[in-house]
Amino acid sequence: MLEEQGKDDKYSVHYHLRAPHGLINDPNGLVYFNKQYHVFFQWNPEGTTHENKTWGHAVSDDLIEWDYLEPALKPTDWFDKNGCYSGSAFEKDGKLYLFYTGNVRNAEGGRESYQCLAVSEDGVHFEKKGPLFEHPKMYTAHLRDPKIWKEDETYWMVLGAQTEDLKGTALVYRSPDILNWTFEGEFMDALPDFGYMWECPDVLKLENKDVFVFSPQGIEPEGVMYQNIFQTGYVLGQFQDGKFHSDNEDFVEMDRGFEFYAPQSFKDDKGRTIVFGWMGAMPPEEEAAVPTIKDGWIHHLSLPREVKVQNNRLIQQPVDELKLLRLQSSDILGYISQIEKVRFNTPEQEIECVWKEEPASFAWTLRNEVAVSYEAAEKQLTVERTNWLTSKRETRSVYLDAPLTALRVFLEDSSMELYVNGGREVFSLRYFNEQRTDLWEWQNDNWKEHVSQLTVHELKKTVILN
Repeated sequence: MLEEQGKDDKYSVHYHLRAPHGLINDPNGLVYFNKQYHVFFQWNPEGTTHENKTWGHAVSDDLIEWDYLEPALKPTDWFDKNGCYSGSAFEKDGKLYLFYTGNVRNAEGGRESYQCLAVSEDGVHFEKKGPLFEHPKMYTAHLRDPKIWKEDETYWMVLGAQTEDLKGTALVYRSPDILNWTFEGEFMDALPDFGYMWECPDVLKLENKDVFVFSPQGIEPEGVMYQNIFQTGYVLGQFQDGKFHSDNEDFVEMDRGFEFYAPQSFKDDKGRTIVFGWMGAMPPEEEAAVPTIKDGWIHHLSLPREVKVQNNRLIQQPVDELKLLRLQSSDILGYISQIEKVRFNTPEQEIECVWKEEPASFAWTLRNEVAVSYEAAEKQLTVERTNWLTSKRETRSVYLDAPLTALRVFLEDSSMELYVNGGREVFSLRYFNEQRTDLWEWQNDNWKEHVSQLTVHELKKTVILN
């Protein structure tokens, strides 16, 4: 187990899962195994750049307190010498199987990718088995991020890919025994010319619908949509006979904020489908300016979210265990008409606001930095922050498909997640501001009308291990 040290730098996060130090990106190998939650993640333990990718490893009994173990996979073999890239986990016969992409730069500087396997009996120590199959023809070396699931007696693997004419797609493989794989072709026919690469594909087998989640690169902005450097979204449909059949070919962004990317799902012992994402993906020049680099770390994962499909919409809600973070709860509904602002005791806060009828247009300001506004006539919700590289204000917005009825906000010293209307929409973002305060303020009192619940929870700081 890694050495434990206190860590409370200027922009620290305390209940979001982050790497002990260095750079973290994609969540990998999410699984419930041996009565614990296992979260693996892309990790550079030697710096804050996208190099030396290992599989970091954290375990938890409750999705709240995390212990960090030694890395599960390191780039030490010919087939992964330049990085153990993203992948997934699967339990079979009491063993834990990790599937990942080995990244290799050959002598000429070209890229090679290998889809690899490692196996463990205790979930801690892994034996690499090497590549599983040859690289398929007609696709570039941008082939990565294997996700495994099982239906009946068949194991399936979906991979993010790029065609030789530089179009994003996903490939599917089949196996009778999780070891021997056969190429079945492209995963779906819809969404032609949708970016130049699809990363981190995932198939959510939910009670009433299948959901294909993936992260396309190279999508041009369209109105308020697709505003980030790379996008993450989903398509509803059904996976049948080796092919995903979409309901309507609509790609819906999974998170409307600034940094959410590369999510992965798993089922736990309670039958829930839970997702973690990465916070976050950002342009290289913005990443290089993130203030936490001087403290030796950068990025973190999202909160764990339980996902369901309701009324043809992917619903994301913070797992119930997060309520265990609450130290002190203040019901301020009876006082809200008399006050002009709320002062937080600590940066770690949760706000629950529910309206019995749609509120009029309003604007909140959280910690003198993040603005949350609602335009009732257009049902438009907008989140605004200051870009830490340019010092300019920037926004992300969504047009709701129903009037605003609920907001649930999770705050940390440099991170925020906003769940709208019970998780029908979500905004995730980082923020860094020298002049941030401990205040929640508002420009007018319009939002106070029709409020039926207003609670502020002070949240505890969980242990960070280094």
